[in-house]
Amino acid sequence: MAQINPSILSADFARLAEEAQAVAGADWLHVDVMDNHFVPNLTLGLPVVESLRKATDTPLDCHLMIEQPDRWAPAYAEAGAGSVTFHVEAAAAPVRLAREIRAQGARAAMALRPATPIEPYEDLLPELDMLLIMTVEPGFGGQAFLDIMLPKIRRARRMMDRHGLEMWLQVDGGVSASTIERCAEAGADVFVAGSAVYNADDPAGAVAALREQAERAAPAHRH
Repeated sequence: MAQINPSILSADFARLAEEAQAVAGADWLHVDVMDNHFVPNLTLGLPVVESLRKATDTPLDCHLMIEQPDRWAPAYAEAGAGSVTFHVEAAAAPVRLAREIRAQGARAAMALRPATPIEPYEDLLPELDMLLIMTVEPGFGGQAFLDIMLPKIRRARRMMDRHGLEMWLQVDGGVSASTIERCAEAGADVFVAGSAVYNADDPAGAVAALREQAERAAPAHRH
């Protein structure tokens, strides 16, 4: 099943509760946490996640683009995020961190920047509930999708299948009506979409249309 996670990075920050309601049919709400250190942008943090948790029934998918995730990530699970993603490039002890996130009751996910290969991390995949392959350089919304990431998505999916893992494979960056099918064909099943959803006249309709496109393009064995 394809899941669509609208990114509130593309929403109106002054109206977050309404913007969350506008995509009520979404599977998750993707929350980009940036610290101006790991990435050159500053967004929002724990207080906003706690407030959003109360403002929407859609579970929160928190993507932490921050330094020292070992120190901060468990607090996001505690604050009510249903899924917490840390960047492997920033984590000191990824396995321990994934276990801490799970112990707080959230799904544990690990993200890779475009230049980070998946192969060195094959052995720790069983510790994760989801892997996020960034299809743009993290830091800003509205960037163009990097086609050169498709082989990496395929390799990651083959790796998961080889180990018989029931993991989700998420893509984030430039996902839209013109790129989502390529991602689904390559093996991704969770799609973060920012401007493609929030810049649409009907954000909820955009979510449904993207999900349908991804479902159609998914390889038969993924259904």
